[in-house]
Amino acid sequence: MASRTVQDELCNASARGDLPQVLSLLQQGAKVNGLNSFNRTALQVVKLACSELVDALLHAGADPNVRDHVLKLTVTHDAAREGFTDTVRVLINHDAAVNVVDEKGNLPLHLAAREGHLEMVQLLIEHTANPRAANAQGSTPWELAHDCNRKEAAEFIWAHLGDDPTSK
Repeated sequence: MASRTVQDELCNASARGDLPQVLSLLQQGAKVNGLNSFNRTALQVVKLACSELVDALLHAGADPNVRDHVLKLTVTHDAAREGFTDTVRVLINHDAAVNVVDEKGNLPLHLAAREGHLEMVQLLIEHTANPRAANAQGSTPWELAHDCNRKEAAEFIWAHLGDDPTSK
């Protein structure tokens, strides 16, 4: 069993985006799904801009659907909210679930729409079972984009759905 210290080192390297150090620690016995002292995995704390590092962790067996214990967010939720499209593409290629909700009922698509990440919305809408789904507050992805003045995202969702995107 890998020590908590090794797991902390792995998570720290992952958070820094240090691919060579992550690979070295995995070779030394760090567990890819092991928890650090904050009960988070290397994938949960990964530097989201480093899609190559995300890919390496997933190839090493990281669970792409592990959830945050508090907000029930997956890494896909985090990357969608922040606009890291390449990272979400890698996650999807490794069977990350995009049709799971966080504690507020948000799909990754809701978060991307709210933040106005057009390229992310374009990617996720193709993989989301119900792009009209309402979150726990009753808002659809289109409503979030519209209400947050994310014009391009709102227009894309409207055009993609082909009719009234407010119908749930």
